[in-house]
Amino acid sequence: MRVRIDGATRELKTVWLEGDVVRMIDQRALPFDLRILDARDLEEVATAIEAMAVRGAPAIGAAAAYGLALAEARGMELERGATRLRRTRPTGHDLFAAIDFVLERVRAGVTAREAALAYAREDEERCLAIGRHGRRLIKPGMRILTHCNAGALAAVDHGTAMAPMRAARDAGVEFFVYVSETRPRLQGSRLTAWELQQEGIDHAIVVDSACGFLIQRGEVDLVLVGADRIAANGDTANKVGTYPKAVVAKANRVPFYVAAPLTTVDFGARSGRAIPIEERDESEVLLVDGTPVAPKGSHARNFAFDVTPARYVTGFVTDRGILTPAELRALRRKRR
Repeated sequence: MRVRIDGATRELKTVWLEGDVVRMIDQRALPFDLRILDARDLEEVATAIEAMAVRGAPAIGAAAAYGLALAEARGMELERGATRLRRTRPTGHDLFAAIDFVLERVRAGVTAREAALAYAREDEERCLAIGRHGRRLIKPGMRILTHCNAGALAAVDHGTAMAPMRAARDAGVEFFVYVSETRPRLQGSRLTAWELQQEGIDHAIVVDSACGFLIQRGEVDLVLVGADRIAANGDTANKVGTYPKAVVAKANRVPFYVAAPLTTVDFGARSGRAIPIEERDESEVLLVDGTPVAPKGSHARNFAFDVTPARYVTGFVTDRGILTPAELRALRRKRR
């Protein structure tokens, strides 16, 4: 991704392996501080995932793959390391796909380091392909609504939902992005707005509860979001707050697209009911930057994700092309 530092533009990845250290942008510090976090063993990688220093399904997958490379370098039994990583965050499918990718190749005689580097390269290629396929959805003057962060920060680089935006911008297409702030951790206003600003893409932040009204007023031409896990029937788990946007978009005849690599599709999950939904600590809702925003003694439910039924999804922008929910279901039948 393009990052401006002290007036100069640099290309920076979200997570990478440097020697025997996993380096990652610490997303908890953005947008006010660009800080690099170093993880020197698998446990530090796992902790970074749990603490959301690194987040976004593809980025978590790459971090986990690199974590296994560190485990190998330190003589740790890989299956034990894999078990620890699988416990970090339950919803995103790329975490599990990355672990399986590395373990399968180690069993075939490849080192975990080589496998992890290959996984990260392939993640970049998948995101670039999503950008190429999705670019044609973005027309001049279009107003796009996105939710949470599905940009380069959510992958090794380029992103999923933001990959078509980057590709369209590079092709000279002018458009505008509405960024849903994404309570409680504000990944939209903190991360997506930061990425768009770095890329010079016009945007405005809107509170989550205003998105339906914005769509109803005819001020949104396209909703484009990422995904953390997609069931075989097309039901999609993404950051909580995605589902109501999809419902309102369909009611107002606004196309709703999900951008994700096929590694995000869990063909073993028949429907969204099979997707585990992470519920995080209530303090994320009750406190904002350490300041209480609710009466003492109040409690909160803090679902990290919701599930959008496939009937609300216009299509999936994948590394293999744009697929309808029916075409996605057909892929499952082919894999049997």
